[in-house]
Amino acid sequence: MKTTIIDYGAGNIQSIQFALARLGNEARLSADPDEIRSSDKVIFPGVGEASSAMNKLRATGLDQLIPALNQPVLGICLGMQLMCQSSEEGNTKGLGIFNTDVLRFSDEGKVPQVGWNTIEGFSSDLFAGISENEFMYSVHSFYAPISEDTVAISQYGISYSVALQKNNFYGVQFHPEKSSTAGSKLLQNFLEL
Repeated sequence: MKTTIIDYGAGNIQSIQFALARLGNEARLSADPDEIRSSDKVIFPGVGEASSAMNKLRATGLDQLIPALNQPVLGICLGMQLMCQSSEEGNTKGLGIFNTDVLRFSDEGKVPQVGWNTIEGFSSDLFAGISENEFMYSVHSFYAPISEDTVAISQYGISYSVALQKNNFYGVQFHPEKSSTAGSKLLQNFLEL
């Protein structure tokens, strides 16, 4: 199976590559459209700021390529947020895959949210074999509200979408590559879709 991690200069790429290697999958890093299109699975990572990440995608044409992919695509952290309609971070227009807008956590709690948090309310094969209220590792100041595409939720002052799914597109706000056994199980589930 050919797995490609999209390399656009805004990713936690090595830790994802190592996590997939532990599962026996040697994922490639690429920004080449043909390489990405011909992959069985695509991972869209992201760490950093939304508007500069979207600028990088636009500069390479990946903003047009990603929404047109037909194989399973997994957005992680900022990758998931960029798959939404827009983000309040930098007033950024997203890829428009998920029908929700990304908002900033209010100042009522400590921002960013950093650390382990429970996830629940699963309604996707992505979570097969993962227990409700399992802990996953997150680092983020922005969130996707609960919407028609929500397939798992978490709490941080409010309930929010910790995972989204629409057709062949999946997104998780947490970092499965840093989330121990449960995160590895989620990545394995994605590879087996």
